[in-house]
Amino acid sequence: MLPPIPVVLAAYDPAWPQMAAQHAARLAVLGTTLVAVHHIGSTSVPGLAAKPIIDLMPLVTSLAALDADRGRLEALGHVWHGEFGIAGRRYCTLCDAAGNRLAHVHFFSADSPEVERHIAFRDYLRAHPAAARAYEREKRRARDLHPEDSRAYTDEKAAWVRATEAEALAWFAGRGRP
Repeated sequence: MLPPIPVVLAAYDPAWPQMAAQHAARLAVLGTTLVAVHHIGSTSVPGLAAKPIIDLMPLVTSLAALDADRGRLEALGHVWHGEFGIAGRRYCTLCDAAGNRLAHVHFFSADSPEVERHIAFRDYLRAHPAAARAYEREKRRARDLHPEDSRAYTDEKAAWVRATEAEALAWFAGRGRP
């Protein structure tokens, strides 16, 4: 079990998309197992304050194929945590030499229902600045209550995220997904 980390919210950094692209490019070691890589989470929403940790959602042909390639990820410095509380996910973290968290990597099979949920939430916040501002307020409120415990922070804002996620999924379905 990963220990919780302090919750630091940073102003949006325009370098985050490039950092995400660099982390994503390294995942090419997975070869044909890798289908696509999406930048998700707060660092993927321009203007939104976030923990300065890149969230990636790589999609793979199958989790069994990914499990077989686990050593390739670990050779890149990713720490493997398995499902880590979400069925059908493989979760990895990446830290720098000083132990600072750089990335959270959430692998799913390309046909997982979790994929739409993450993309819808991201795209909804990108398209609705008022919702993004409300999310930032919620994040700050949760951080102020739990500044030293990232798990409690996540739990604190979970009801807000679930409600907004439902709106995002309805919006996403109505706009004619690609």
